[in-house]
Amino acid sequence: MSLSFEGRVVLVTGAGGGKNRLNDLGADTKGGGKSSAAADKVVEEIRAKGGKAVANYDSVEDGEKLIQTALDAFGRIGVILRDRSFARTSDLDWDLIQRVHLRGSFLVTRAAWNHMKNQKFGRIIMTASAAGIYGNFGQANYSAAKLGLLGLANTLAIEGRKYNIHCNTIAPVAGSRLTETVMPPDLVASLKPEYVAPLVLWLCHEQCQENGGLFERTQGYIVRQRNQSMKPESIRDHWEKICDFTDATKPANIQVPLHGVLTLSVFSYFSSQTKAVGQKLPPTTFSFNHTQCILYALGVGMSTKDPDHLRFLYEGHPDFSCLPTFGVISSQAAMMGGGLSSVPGLNIDFTQVLHGEQYLELYKPLPTSGKLTSEATIADVLDKGSGAVILLDVNTYSGNELVCYNQFSVFVVGAGGFGGKRSSEKAKPPLPPPKRSPDAVVIDSTTRDQAALYRLSGDWNPLHIDPSFAAMGGFKAPILHGLCSFGFAARHVLKQFADNDPSRFKAIKVRFVKPVMPGQSLQTEMWKEGNRVHIQCKVKETDAVVLAGAYVDLHGASGASPENLSQGGGLQSELVFAEIGRRIKDVGSELVKKVNAVFGWEITKDGKKAAQWTIDLKSGSGSLHKGPYSGKADVTMTVSDEDFMEVVQGKLNPQKAFFSGKLKVRGNIMLSQKLEVILKDYAKL
Repeated sequence: MSLSFEGRVVLVTGAGGGKNRLNDLGADTKGGGKSSAAADKVVEEIRAKGGKAVANYDSVEDGEKLIQTALDAFGRIGVILRDRSFARTSDLDWDLIQRVHLRGSFLVTRAAWNHMKNQKFGRIIMTASAAGIYGNFGQANYSAAKLGLLGLANTLAIEGRKYNIHCNTIAPVAGSRLTETVMPPDLVASLKPEYVAPLVLWLCHEQCQENGGLFERTQGYIVRQRNQSMKPESIRDHWEKICDFTDATKPANIQVPLHGVLTLSVFSYFSSQTKAVGQKLPPTTFSFNHTQCILYALGVGMSTKDPDHLRFLYEGHPDFSCLPTFGVISSQAAMMGGGLSSVPGLNIDFTQVLHGEQYLELYKPLPTSGKLTSEATIADVLDKGSGAVILLDVNTYSGNELVCYNQFSVFVVGAGGFGGKRSSEKAKPPLPPPKRSPDAVVIDSTTRDQAALYRLSGDWNPLHIDPSFAAMGGFKAPILHGLCSFGFAARHVLKQFADNDPSRFKAIKVRFVKPVMPGQSLQTEMWKEGNRVHIQCKVKETDAVVLAGAYVDLHGASGASPENLSQGGGLQSELVFAEIGRRIKDVGSELVKKVNAVFGWEITKDGKKAAQWTIDLKSGSGSLHKGPYSGKADVTMTVSDEDFMEVVQGKLNPQKAFFSGKLKVRGNIMLSQKLEVILKDYAKL
């Protein structure tokens, strides 16, 4: 049976955003200015649908004027943010918020009270806030005013009961002119006021006997079905279940209501989840060049302070490479582009989505530029009780060649309990580390601007940059991206166990546990077992684990490593190095005194690395090594076999070879001046 509001008059303050008397001063979000546009817009919408409405632009402090406008039009009456940290709150900041939110509500209600008493009917709905119930950083003035409204409402419920005047309070998190300044557009859209309106309509109806209640967003009963609007009749019909606190949660802070499910849930989560499994998302493309590769490397903490990092930061480096974990960047558009919202069976409230786990596998080293195409599929949907897990598989291609595979594990808070399975053979599971001391530990500091830098790689969530938005999430400051910590940990393993060789990287799996604040230090503990390196990442200052069940799989030292190179093979340079080796045996001690350095040589043939030599004139009486070298060269030179012979024979000036790109040098370039001692005096052919 439909609810009727025939003949009822409603006064709504702050409505710019039956018969309706709409008041909106039209001030800006800080309480300044004045405009009629907001109230006029809503009046037009109501009239267009056959309703009756008039607008008023007085302040809520002019309560008598508001009520008189309604009485003149209909003959009866029925039913700002100014954020500062407490230390910076001025008298004006405090007084303005109290006047608008608390005193304004008092004046408007007082003006209507006697009219309601005389007609023996009235319904009053106060709009409080989770900020008033739990407190919120930077909103001392607003929180105090909103909790004051709850106290006012509770008293009015007591005093008005015998006159059939009921007063209830709602504390929604809704998209409005106030919240659109601190929320991204997609979040505002998912918190539309019409998702709260059916509850308000029911509380205003004469059949509703609820009095002195407080209603907020939290886990509750789902009343709306997929592709159907929510109506006040649905609220009425399920009122007993909605108000059932048998399995109620007890929020501890403002973050819980924000990330909880509205008691009168907008979404019937996964009621047809089987339709979602196997569904493909629209393909996404990602075009990039060396700039994006370098920006990502800086975002995950690489620095020119470490010479080993230069190959990931300088496009002119002879071994310039893309960090393996850049593979998540090329694929994340499938997650962030809104593709999930188009999948049948997934009615997702994106304010409830958390990144739970991540798996990345590379099938070849990532290119440093190009165009990649990602194809995403819903691999599975799992019921975890308190929430649902979506497994999103993303394959990324360069042309027709598969480059990498990602599995995003997404947790949707409050979306569980639909009777689905709890586990899946398709999930890449996290693994615990061995029960022994780690084989290696690396401590790396993040900077205060780490999140600000990392977000430039494409994750624009304001949670990582906007203090106001972070405060709404229950954080004292913006937090670091989980995938930034992911990148830190991966490069720690790459350096510790793979000599920063990206071709050795195969896969990584992590589970995100707790957030990191920019400026904190990350401590990566590593256990090597064969080609798998188990890792656990902590915040050094707090000892809190932030990445758990994690591991990195490496390719063996063969494959693309120097051991697999063709050593020699008729190279002319073989003769020179043979002569150098003979001379070192004869006068090695003298050379060590003169040179005191380790030189690495990479000889190429037809553009490919063909031989590797290391001249150690730093320890003992000197030595020459062919192939892999266990130590570290002070300077390494890469040159073709032909150009090497030209330099040795004096036909090619080394400086000209360097500036023309024929001779590439990394490490301490000044040491190359000492090569003359080796090549000119002792490598006589």
